[in-house]
Amino acid sequence: AGMNGTAIENFACVIFNVSFMNCTWHVGRTATEDTQYFLYWRPRKKDDVTECQNYIKDTCGRHIGCQFQNVTIENSNAYFLVNGSRSGQSIQSYEKKILLYQIEKLTPPLNVTVNCTEASHRCCIWWQPPRTSHVKKSSCFKYEIVIENK
Repeated sequence: AGMNGTAIENFACVIFNVSFMNCTWHVGRTATEDTQYFLYWRPRKKDDVTECQNYIKDTCGRHIGCQFQNVTIENSNAYFLVNGSRSGQSIQSYEKKILLYQIEKLTPPLNVTVNCTEASHRCCIWWQPPRTSHVKKSSCFKYEIVIENK
């Protein structure tokens, strides 16, 4: 239902700093300035669907994103729905399922320590895994070290 071209486009979400999530989108191609969008989501199947509480707005006041806090990552699909209206008319809705662990941007490793000895021309580097809400085994991480001589 709804007029063609009114549904949002380019929906994307990213999780950062362990429990924060931003979802953003572009307004539909035929959306007018009085079009308003509303994001609803359900983190897990057993949860209720809830509306975004902290919208990101464009210069026309239209919702073009949402900021979430205290997001917990599980190994199940989160469900997202964006619908809305313009001048009392319904617009096309948009639905998407996302595995939240696939959109997490990890923090850098913690407590990086470097110990170099000039006599042996060797360096030892230690670190702790990045903070994450869902990875339980540190062996799940792969690291890359780039060494530059200055």
